[in-house]
Amino acid sequence: MILDFKKHTLDFKFEAGTSRGVLKTKDAWILRMMDKSNPIIHGYGEVSTIERLSYDYHLEFEKELEHLAKELKHYHLPATEEGIYKLVVELVEVTKPALRFGLETAMLDLFHGGGFKIFDNSFYNDQQPIPINGLIWMGEEDFMLNQIEEKIKLGFKCLKMKIGAIDFDTELRILQSIRDRFDAEQLILRVDANGAFKTQDVLVKLDTLSQFDLHSIEQPIMPRQFHAMQLTCKRSPVPVALDEELIGVFDLKDKRDLLKGIQPPYIILKPSLLGGFKATAEWIRLAEELKIGWWITSALESNIGLNAICQFTAQYPNLSYQGLGTGQLYDNNFYSPLTLDADRISYHPNLSWDLSHLKFGQ
Repeated sequence: MILDFKKHTLDFKFEAGTSRGVLKTKDAWILRMMDKSNPIIHGYGEVSTIERLSYDYHLEFEKELEHLAKELKHYHLPATEEGIYKLVVELVEVTKPALRFGLETAMLDLFHGGGFKIFDNSFYNDQQPIPINGLIWMGEEDFMLNQIEEKIKLGFKCLKMKIGAIDFDTELRILQSIRDRFDAEQLILRVDANGAFKTQDVLVKLDTLSQFDLHSIEQPIMPRQFHAMQLTCKRSPVPVALDEELIGVFDLKDKRDLLKGIQPPYIILKPSLLGGFKATAEWIRLAEELKIGWWITSALESNIGLNAICQFTAQYPNLSYQGLGTGQLYDNNFYSPLTLDADRISYHPNLSWDLSHLKFGQ
């Protein structure tokens, strides 16, 4: 197989605030893969990391990908999807989840004929939509309120609001303004703290937040505080969803021990941070076995990564609101058949991809 790659820096349309800081740009490595037996067909993937969040963000990806390209020259594309997953495990260490995600995606695309078809299901074939939440970024109060107004006008029935970076009283005021207009039957509210709350006062804050009839709160405290998170999940009046807690947990036994020990009501799954689709499917199997709810979220990928995650998500029936709306964040994202209609994302077969400004091999 032949692997080319190109770095692409995505530019946010606005300063995207989180409790870890403000994001203005986001780097991605776009992979293009060919098999020597049919070099006309291309499979595309994306290596996507977030600074200080992705387990492997510190890697020198150009060197990693150069090494991977040399290794791939000795292989042909496997004949089955399971063979692809096995080859990725052979070629890329478990501690490099973003590389695994990108390589899996490119190989699966190539396996299905090179038309950005990653999984053979109704999302790609029949425009079956996936329900998504509207994401409200942190910032000045007016900025956040304007985002909320826009999402509601567009028809979103589930909003996810990032909290923990601005004044807590202001965040409470914003939540109150939403609930003054829409009750929980009319509008589902999720909040994401990205680990911003301190362990000594997290339960007090969660008790305050419970007045707004929230669906859930993602990662209220920083990860790797097992007993504190266990206690938080047990006592919180707002259902807790683990997010960053899952990053860097690769072994099946460790995954099971984490979920059984903490017993969260929900987990949030981000394939590019967890090691790809095989790894994400493993988390889902464990969660369903333990009666833990889950949903899937993109992690600031371009439309190449987002498309793959949407297709993977569509493999599962009876989906709740997923976190797959981040393709709208960038001024220079790749034009794609992904379309939003109110709070549904779908793949429109009459639209085409445009990656013409990527010059591979230069």
